[in-house]
Amino acid sequence: MDARTPRLKRRPGEREIVLLLAGIMAMNAFAIDTMLPALPQIGTELGVSEENKRQLVILAYIFGFGTSQLIWGPLADRYGRKKILAGGVTFYLIFALLAAVARDFTLLIAARFAMGASGAVSRVMVTAITRDLYEGEKMAKIMSLTMMVFMVVPVIAPSVGQLLLFMGDWRLIFFCLAFYAMVVLLWSGWRMPETLKPEFKRSFDVRSITHGIGIALKDRLSLGYTLALTFVFGGLVAYLASIQQIVGATFGEPETIGIIFGIIAAPMSLASWGNSKIVERFGLRNVGHIGMLGFAIVSLVHWIWAASFEESLWTFAIFQSATFVFFAFTTANFGTLAMDNMAEIAGTASSTQGTLSTIGASIIGFLVGQAYDGTQMPYLAALALMGGAAIITVLLTERGKLFGRSPIQKPRTVTDHCPGPDGS
Repeated sequence: MDARTPRLKRRPGEREIVLLLAGIMAMNAFAIDTMLPALPQIGTELGVSEENKRQLVILAYIFGFGTSQLIWGPLADRYGRKKILAGGVTFYLIFALLAAVARDFTLLIAARFAMGASGAVSRVMVTAITRDLYEGEKMAKIMSLTMMVFMVVPVIAPSVGQLLLFMGDWRLIFFCLAFYAMVVLLWSGWRMPETLKPEFKRSFDVRSITHGIGIALKDRLSLGYTLALTFVFGGLVAYLASIQQIVGATFGEPETIGIIFGIIAAPMSLASWGNSKIVERFGLRNVGHIGMLGFAIVSLVHWIWAASFEESLWTFAIFQSATFVFFAFTTANFGTLAMDNMAEIAGTASSTQGTLSTIGASIIGFLVGQAYDGTQMPYLAALALMGGAAIITVLLTERGKLFGRSPIQKPRTVTDHCPGPDGS
């Protein structure tokens, strides 16, 4: 090779792909979970005395997250994953800075909504990139490994938020979120390959977009598992909306929010790792459906327990930890099943599914959060109901059959489908 020939940049391996995708997804976890200990301070400074109204700091982000995905997906199917990811992360950074300087609650909520709408690019791109590179049980494994790393964030994020509050006020949290977005922007720009195959590029016009959306909504697996995921995800949004009040007001121990959040979130990360180890052996449907059943059963038992006995904060945390362990076994596999037939429209399908599940879950979370009455009972009842709704939806999708191994397809690899230096 001529000494003057530039050395080709080594493509990232599977481990770095997982870490990078998890880092991209973590923008949203940090944006939500670091805010939990700051809600009382935000309410005091911006004159919001009603605690249920403070939930909007969390919910506005999640609503925004759901509204824009139908834009990011088709854009990514037309112009590629890398450029669109960079654009979304840049907007996220800008709106984080706007939130940091907001002087009234309305502007803060607007900035949070816009942050969520920008951050939604991560959900669409992570799913689409993973689908570009892998399929079937292999895709579920990679998504589980990504979620395992991603789930570490909820363990530490409330404590990070609390630490930042010791160092400054709530605005410092937003400046740190902007800095994190800058890190993601630089890392993905340097190391992330373009994964969209040239033959899968789609035109960015109304007819093409609506056609892709129609495919995603008409496919039985895509629609059925997206709706089931909506119910399960709705339980998580309800948790995020309610947990600060449940810990602080119901149980009267606001100083323990970081510890309780970690107790509940840490097993979720371990469960995601466990899913990556067993899903290829036992199959997407078997593992995902067992997770769904466990989520529903533990939620129901917890609701009955709390209604029958005087519950402590620690029994609450233990039950919730078990509930969200099963949540972790459910979500990665249901998301993969929903994308099973969507290879040629991965971006549009991911955004369609994400819009439906996120907006639906946000509505559920908002209603449950506003139903808070000083006790944990409305939240626990909602979890049990969401678990039951997910079971009914999956039974209809699978025509009454819950168990049975899905067909194994040859997985695609990073080497197979990452474009070369010339874009081929």
